Amino acid sequence: MQAKLLAALAFALLGDVPYSQRQADQLDAVIDQMHAEELAFVVHVGDITSGTGPCGDEWLEERKKQFARFKAPFVLLPGDNEWTDCHRTGFDAVERLAKWRSLFCFSVPVDFFERQKGEYCENVRWIAANVVFVGLNVPGSNNNLGRDPAEHAARMRAVFDWLDEAAALARNRDGLVVLMHANPFLTRRLGTDGYAAVRERLAKLGREMPGKVLLVHGDTHRFRDDEPLPGLRRVEVHGSPEIRWTRARIERGAAGLFSVEPMPE
Repeated sequence: MQAKLLAALAFALLGDVPYSQRQADQLDAVIDQMHAEELAFVVHVGDITSGTGPCGDEWLEERKKQFARFKAPFVLLPGDNEWTDCHRTGFDAVERLAKWRSLFCFSVPVDFFERQKGEYCENVRWIAANVVFVGLNVPGSNNNLGRDPAEHAARMRAVFDWLDEAAALARNRDGLVVLMHANPFLTRRLGTDGYAAVRERLAKLGREMPGKVLLVHGDTHRFRDDEPLPGLRRVEVHGSPEIRWTRARIERGAAGLFSVEPMPE
């Protein structure tokens, strides 16, 4: 009976929506669709506004109300548009991240759910079906390295500490799911690469736990299901203008630990 329960565990992935009130209305319909599914939890990997906002409190508070409509436990990660990119409309990025934390660092009713203690409460971890899930604040826009190197350095120390702890837990379990907003395989022609160290950690995980590590991200708005590094499976969720979600399952068969199915618009 236990093996059957584990094989049936399904969860939802989405990100990079909504970018406008019209998309928020469309997302409501998608949430209604998801209510018909048996989902253990829902993860949004970040970007809940467009690259030019809205960035204000009212928009974020409306998104919190909207996300409260999910019947399944809901986990949200920060993307770049709701904090690092808010300078484009006159906001301070660090202040916007503090506002995000005040609204979205809530408890989630899933087994073994934890938030990183201290300043970086957006980094999360939980266990489901003997798989460790870890959510990290690694946003798009080059991981905020170009605009604020000091912020980047301090945050990434916390991110890597949290990821290392999750990886240690996962070595005694069946697998590891790493969730973040940024597409860490974007590289810059000029300037410093904000994701080089992230790729190094992911490559190491792929070597140490081949076939047992799943990276989930958003950022570049193109669904992908591939293996960008040896031993590492990557799923990128759909994003604006497509208002779609992806169903994932933890399975234990010849095809691998995870199955992934994009859902129609």
